Amino acid sequence: MSRTVRALLRKELLVELRTLESVPGMSLFAVSTFVVFHFALNRSSVEGDLAAGILWVTILFAAILGANRLFVADADQGGFDAFLLAPVDRSAMLIAKVVTMLCYLLALELVAVPAFALLLLGPSLGPVLGELLITLALADVGIAVIGTFVGALAVQTRARDLLGPLLALPLLIPIVIGGARATAPLLSMHPSGSPGRWLLTLGLYDLVFGLIAYALFDFLLED
Repeated sequence: MSRTVRALLRKELLVELRTLESVPGMSLFAVSTFVVFHFALNRSSVEGDLAAGILWVTILFAAILGANRLFVADADQGGFDAFLLAPVDRSAMLIAKVVTMLCYLLALELVAVPAFALLLLGPSLGPVLGELLITLALADVGIAVIGTFVGALAVQTRARDLLGPLLALPLLIPIVIGGARATAPLLSMHPSGSPGRWLLTLGLYDLVFGLIAYALFDFLLED
């Protein structure tokens, strides 16, 4: 299955590099949102709970843009039919799409986090960068799994551009809560406390939805 995953992943990344349909739009949306918050709040900087909320809500909505496009090419150009006819494990597509979404999120955050620190954040990220990266990584796994699962569910419907976000948002709320609670102390002027409890919550949520997606993905492809 690893060869199939590598082939699918290579295809996904090459398509994105050639078309630039997802990552640039996600990054531009995030930066534009930070600019809007910068002027709408009429504050020179933010910290703590407010900073964490702005960061995670922006990442969430930017990620939904990418997840909504994840299966569009396969549905419109016959990729699903070709994959179903191939003698390969169907879970390979799930893994490849999740890893693709993780790559999208990594590229997004390479742009969004520095832009957030420059436009809005008061405290410096240097002392807490390691803990912030761990929190982002755990949240990214959950966002990628849920985004892939919901994208596969919604892409076969006529209202996929509407149905995808409507299905994904309720499922992603625990990730936003966990991510915001874990990063709020890190984004304060005087960082304190350990985000261990919320990191454990994010990890457990990732595991639960990873198992659900793995169990149901074959049926989504068939339908």
